[in-house]
Amino acid sequence: MSTILLLLLLLALPPPSAVALTAEGLALLAFKSAATDDPYSALSRWSESDPDPCRWPGVTCANVSSSSSPSQPRVVGVAVAGKNISGYIPSELGSLLFLRRLNLHGNRLSGGIPAALSNASSLHSLYLYGNRLTGRLPVALCDLPRLQNLDVSGNALSGEVPLDLRNCRSLQRLVLARNAFAGELPAGVWPEMPSLQQLDLSSNAFNGSIPPDLGELPRLAGTLNLSHNHFSGVVPPELGRLPATVTLDLRFNNLSGAIPQTGSLASQGPTAFLNNPGLCGFPLQVPCRAVPPPTQSPAPPSTTTPLPSTAAYGRHPPIKTSLIALISVADAAGVALVGVILVYVYWKVKDRKESRRRDDHGDDDSSKSGLCRCMLWRHGSSSDDASSCGEDGDDEEAGGGKYNSGGSGGGGDGELVAIDRGFRVELDELLRSSAYVLGKGGKGIVYKVVVANGTTPVAVRRLGGGGGGADRCKEFAAEARAVGRARHPNVVRLRAYYWSADEKLVVTDFVSNGNLATALRGRPGQAVLSWSARLKIAKGAARGLAYLHECSPRRFVHGEVKPSNILLDADFTARVADFGLARLLAVAGCAPDGPPSSGGGGLLGGAIPYAKPTGPPPDRFGGGGYRAPEARAAGAKPTQKWDVFAFGIVLLEMLTGRGPGADHASPSTSASFSAPVSGSTATDRSGSGEHGAVPEVVRWVRRGFEEETRPVAEMVDPALLRGGPALPKKEVVAAFHVALACTEADPDLRPRMKAVADSLDKIGS
Repeated sequence: MSTILLLLLLLALPPPSAVALTAEGLALLAFKSAATDDPYSALSRWSESDPDPCRWPGVTCANVSSSSSPSQPRVVGVAVAGKNISGYIPSELGSLLFLRRLNLHGNRLSGGIPAALSNASSLHSLYLYGNRLTGRLPVALCDLPRLQNLDVSGNALSGEVPLDLRNCRSLQRLVLARNAFAGELPAGVWPEMPSLQQLDLSSNAFNGSIPPDLGELPRLAGTLNLSHNHFSGVVPPELGRLPATVTLDLRFNNLSGAIPQTGSLASQGPTAFLNNPGLCGFPLQVPCRAVPPPTQSPAPPSTTTPLPSTAAYGRHPPIKTSLIALISVADAAGVALVGVILVYVYWKVKDRKESRRRDDHGDDDSSKSGLCRCMLWRHGSSSDDASSCGEDGDDEEAGGGKYNSGGSGGGGDGELVAIDRGFRVELDELLRSSAYVLGKGGKGIVYKVVVANGTTPVAVRRLGGGGGGADRCKEFAAEARAVGRARHPNVVRLRAYYWSADEKLVVTDFVSNGNLATALRGRPGQAVLSWSARLKIAKGAARGLAYLHECSPRRFVHGEVKPSNILLDADFTARVADFGLARLLAVAGCAPDGPPSSGGGGLLGGAIPYAKPTGPPPDRFGGGGYRAPEARAAGAKPTQKWDVFAFGIVLLEMLTGRGPGADHASPSTSASFSAPVSGSTATDRSGSGEHGAVPEVVRWVRRGFEEETRPVAEMVDPALLRGGPALPKKEVVAAFHVALACTEADPDLRPRMKAVADSLDKIGS
């Protein structure tokens, strides 16, 4: 009988495991209780019957020892993001003394941010963006001694930025964008935050002047975003003290006055200052009315009444502004008239010389004075069938010459036009030389041709036919010359071009060591690309693109930045190829019938034999997963920010070994041209909510850094970790940050290529 009573007593007791749930587990269950709706059942496996919470989804534990207790598993990370959970944030989470990362972004949490979170003294990353939080930003958060990342963007927080924010001295990343903060930004806060690397205050209701001491952030990088507020007054010249790699975004404010040209302010583009009706001066196309840019922020107005200047007496009245304008217009018209007369005289003299030269040589075919000849190539057409492209261009400007393919026999062939004087090859020599097919695709066939008695290899791309009249020939010549004038050590140079009615050729440098896509995949007998080689390639490609964006004659937009368009020489110096090619194809009427080949050799100046692609075909945009999200809209006009995004994807591919698509384990198994994978429907800063427009590799890396769910070693290309020297972690992490800045879903948040190149040059130097 006593045995039965004992058994009944044991059954009546609660399970031992429920009693044993740790205090940290109970604190997390408080969050589960505060959730009023969990549509994806993200918290369903959080159970009080477990001995500890370390196996719960979204919870990370690590063995931590303290002075009062031996080493045991402690909760160091909570990541329940993008689950559309409704409810509030309970103050009990502040009792997690060893919590380092709290990531609750992308939910529907409401209410305020509990000040009790400041009790979690180990917290260094707090991500609450993309919720419905209200109230003020708790000043107590600055009591956290290790707080480095604070992102509360995309909520409904209000109030002013507190002066006590200066106590957040360890803060590296502060993002308050897309809230309802208002009032003036307090001065004296920013010099107390020397570690701050990212500051985004955009899309709020801040007013007043921009604090000059924002220029005292020595480690700031990326974009200082103050756009879409109500800031007024002048642009503080002190902002010019910011690092040269910082891009300003002051759009949609009420700023006025002349834009200062001090320090890094002088290198900002016009986009940084748009939609400020009162701003004037460079780089805006708005002239200032005799108002010089300020050299320092204006001092507070004086309360004393100024005395009238005695020097003003006895002077003549000032000249009226209308009279000054009239004189200026008259001067400009006079200069223009003189210029027109000089040009007219120049062409008359030149025509007379041309006529005299033709008479001396007995050449009656006036059509041969054109810049390039729109004639049938090797069809023996008579001179009557030839038509000129127009007047002679300025051959000496490009330093080149023209080589008629007709030889001594005359005939009606086209003409090879050299862009630079260093290229001295006759068309007959080019055609007689042995050619090796490097690649072929939608953009024509590429040959390697050795000229100059077998000493000079060049790459010749045959664009095909397409016809076209004199106007199109002139336009093609102008485009080819513009491409040919782009001269930089990291850019493939166009040396010459050929035009005839049924044949178009472009001749470029031959780059002997293949392209980045092939180098990442690896070739038989070739060692894996080392970290130093990858960093050198990234730096070179960035410099080349920055040159095309900032310094080339046309300020080109490449439009198809991808590994196969980054060629490598024997020393792994990167050379950007194929810029301007799409425009040449369009002008020549040789638009590709299908998508370009994804083989390694279908390149302008490339050196890898063509191989039939085995993967899925690229999408209709040609660049596949390297295309920026905004580039996928119908009728979108290419911008330089497209190239920045694509370069960021290329950089991530060099770092991780993964192509743009989620299914790409490494370049060794894929040509990296798959379209991006549609991911979660939750909208977040990575862009995954817009039909998966941002490639999976971007979201994968961004999650790794923001949620800190995996170490950097797990995101790096495994090939870099096998058998080589130890990776310099600081360099790798810095390169990751550059790539993530380039791949922001919002193009306005991406840096310019010049800033990207400068940031990469600082790595390892």
